[in-house]
Amino acid sequence: MSAVEKRLTRGLRVLRDDLWNVRADPLPPSVWLRWLPHGLVYLVAISTTLLTYVLITDSYNQGEGYGLLCSSAQGAAVALALWRPVPALWLSTAVSVVIAMGARFQLIAGQVDSNVPWPFAPDLIVAHSMVLFLLALRVPTRVAVEALALTALVTYVMQGLVGAVNYWSTGVTAVALFAGVTLLGTALRGRREARTELVEQASLTAEERSRRTLLEERNRIARELHDVVAHHMSVISIQAQVAPHLVENPSDELRENLDGIRQNALEALTELRRVLGVLRSENPDDPYGLGAPGTGAAPDAPQPTLDRLDALVENTRGAGLTVTTEITGEQFPLAPGVELSAYRIVQEALSNALRHAPGSVVRVELTHFPRGLQIRVVNSAPRRPAPPSPGAGHGLLGMRERAMMLGGTLMAMETSCGGFTVAAFLPRSGTTTSGTTPRPDNSTDPKAHTESAGRTDPTGRTGPIDPTDSTADPTDPTGETP
Repeated sequence: MSAVEKRLTRGLRVLRDDLWNVRADPLPPSVWLRWLPHGLVYLVAISTTLLTYVLITDSYNQGEGYGLLCSSAQGAAVALALWRPVPALWLSTAVSVVIAMGARFQLIAGQVDSNVPWPFAPDLIVAHSMVLFLLALRVPTRVAVEALALTALVTYVMQGLVGAVNYWSTGVTAVALFAGVTLLGTALRGRREARTELVEQASLTAEERSRRTLLEERNRIARELHDVVAHHMSVISIQAQVAPHLVENPSDELRENLDGIRQNALEALTELRRVLGVLRSENPDDPYGLGAPGTGAAPDAPQPTLDRLDALVENTRGAGLTVTTEITGEQFPLAPGVELSAYRIVQEALSNALRHAPGSVVRVELTHFPRGLQIRVVNSAPRRPAPPSPGAGHGLLGMRERAMMLGGTLMAMETSCGGFTVAAFLPRSGTTTSGTTPRPDNSTDPKAHTESAGRTDPTGRTGPIDPTDSTADPTDPTGETP
């Protein structure tokens, strides 16, 4: 078989698959008008049925039974196009050919008035145009063009090859109208598909942004934890090196074990530096404060702790917020990771207040308990409208990650006075004290308002801390917010 024959065979096979099927392809409801378009199509089907019946019986002077059968088939083709457009096309084309050939015999025999429309009467043109339009709305452009070509071919054969006498030619007008409605239907179909793809792409983009935000925040936390671990590994190495000099006549076994500890600590530090170099390849403009970009903070600077809370608060006051702090309870030693996470939670809460509640009054409360540290950052309603802030979604997401990592609890919600509250409880050692593992949360939605790791609050109750409940904070018996 030659290449031309193969190409022709393939084209005929595609044409058969496109135009010789009875697949259902229902017209979806309109976005704004719902089922109104379907009702309009049914109205057109009924109207064309009546008009075609009058055409056949009066203009073409044919029998009532024949006219009723053909007009009903034409109206059924219009209605069928709502559900199965390709069979509706064949039915409408066949009915049009039958009506045209019946009228041709009447024209040749001189049994009808001269100058009647042929091969398509106006009502038949409207009916077939509706079928082509509904088909172009649902099928690929290739199939719509094939259907239009088929209609044009049938029109040419009837008017150009078969022909009749004493008639008003409507073939060219009909084909031009058919082409117009096919083009319109194809354009509307393309617009609908583009809108659908845009919605899907927007959804995928939002999911990808949430996933990227989660990874970026975890990367940031990993950088900070590497600093903390590296510090302790350095201390272990130094202590292992100094320990033999603190013992009088240390044994060879002791020296060997201490040398092994020091060697393992140095190897771990080397690996940490390699990983840390990768993680610090992207240095944020303002990694440790709330100032403007370009503060000049060194990427290898020590990680902040609660000792720097006053400087953080002063930066926030300088940005235009009224901030008060209150630290209560006996201050027990906290694990380095807990101190770092507590500082970061307060920092994120103050940053959110700066962006979303300009001019508000903010209260920062740190309450030390034997079991851990309770943090509350409460801001009042904004004094003026907040400017648009695109943000990256790191705020609540990062606070949640830190609390979950330490086995703590975090809750963020609006207050009754129009402000916002962030409340968290972090175990003192940075691990769960009840022997249970916090429930993992793989959600990547940075807009979640309530986050809980299944911990108990400092008063001994289970569940998340309620920032509007006075019993959740023994230092605030009134439960009032600024």
